[in-house]
Amino acid sequence: MRRGIAATALVASLALAATACGSGGDSGDKAGPVTLTWWDTSNATNEAPTYKALVKEFEAAHKDIKVKYVNVPFDQAQNKFDTAAGSKGAPDILRSEVGWTPAFAKKGFFLPLDGTEALAEQDKFKPNLIKQAQYEGKTYGVPFTTDTLALVYNKDLFKKAGVEAPKTWDELKKAAATIKDKTGVDGYWGSTQAYYAQTFLHGEGTDTVDVAAKKITVTSPAAKKAYGTWQSLFSGKGLHKADTTADAYAHIQEAFVSGKVASIIQGPWEITNFYKGSAFKDKNNLGIATVPAGSTGKAGAPTGGHNLSVYAGSDEAHQKAALTFVKFMTSAKAQETIALKNSTLPTRDDAYTDQVKADPGIAGYQGVLSAAQPRPELPEYSSLWGPLDTELNSVAGGKKSLDKGLSDAEAAITKLVPDFAK
Repeated sequence: MRRGIAATALVASLALAATACGSGGDSGDKAGPVTLTWWDTSNATNEAPTYKALVKEFEAAHKDIKVKYVNVPFDQAQNKFDTAAGSKGAPDILRSEVGWTPAFAKKGFFLPLDGTEALAEQDKFKPNLIKQAQYEGKTYGVPFTTDTLALVYNKDLFKKAGVEAPKTWDELKKAAATIKDKTGVDGYWGSTQAYYAQTFLHGEGTDTVDVAAKKITVTSPAAKKAYGTWQSLFSGKGLHKADTTADAYAHIQEAFVSGKVASIIQGPWEITNFYKGSAFKDKNNLGIATVPAGSTGKAGAPTGGHNLSVYAGSDEAHQKAALTFVKFMTSAKAQETIALKNSTLPTRDDAYTDQVKADPGIAGYQGVLSAAQPRPELPEYSSLWGPLDTELNSVAGGKKSLDKGLSDAEAAITKLVPDFAK
């Protein structure tokens, strides 16, 4: 799950418009190479250069295939692909966020990959990530990058305060107060975003919806308890007050990397930026622990990441070439290269080489992946965070009570999944 990726500039928009019809221009040229269009939704500064280099490596090894690389801002890609696919002008390959995969599969935009070259090494990938690429029994993407949330902390500040990484939210509150007393900085700063609050729901054994029962559960007793704990972490000694501004993500991140707050909840997509901060010039000062557990005694962060998916509307030649490209980009060698260059988590175990695990950030996040909760197979699931983002921000800012905010979120979610009961 990517957060904090900036909107595109005019140049990116022009590039996107020029390349939207991924499989159209050269399909009639049987003698020449097939030219694929790949929409990559990664960070244009920190990650894209690695992918561009791999594209060149692929082209060198496959003289009959060319790849037109287009970096599409993450926050725009879902709507742009939806529009392009609906008009038969989509790219041949999309770096699809795991929540988009079932939604686009339901619309018939993605090609089933079971039994194809792209999934020839399916047994090498983590089973829960394959599951997240499936819809109604078929697989519509190959896991490309994965992530989850963890409690990241400043080891030096924790050591000065004489506290350990907390295992429960109550322990976190006590640790935050001690850190404030001993070091003068806040011990924890939480996010108001729904994706980050998801950890509290899992810690109470619940979710926004119960997919199996087709029921909306955002106002259930367990969910209210979870969000009550989330809300309580915005007040108290050593607990930073809620930031409800549009730049909250950047404010929290900057405070952490500069040593002005001792811990936050964050994902591995920020590993590279952690190391750029003054507090983590020594990479080993970055502590990574499983998110604190709820009253059930279990911790549960959401699983995010991206799949590589193939457009079902491309012709046979482009689909065949796309499958070859997807296999290359998700190979153990490519995954290792991406991890080493971008500090992102591989999706297959054989890519966690000794060299990859030498990065303390990657090794730390690998250690918390086992506590990550797979996303339900529900095409509308990712869209449920939209109403919650709005309502939780209002609750955290004191504009609404928790009950009112959750009630309003329930009303909005009902429109997104109208066949679900309350």
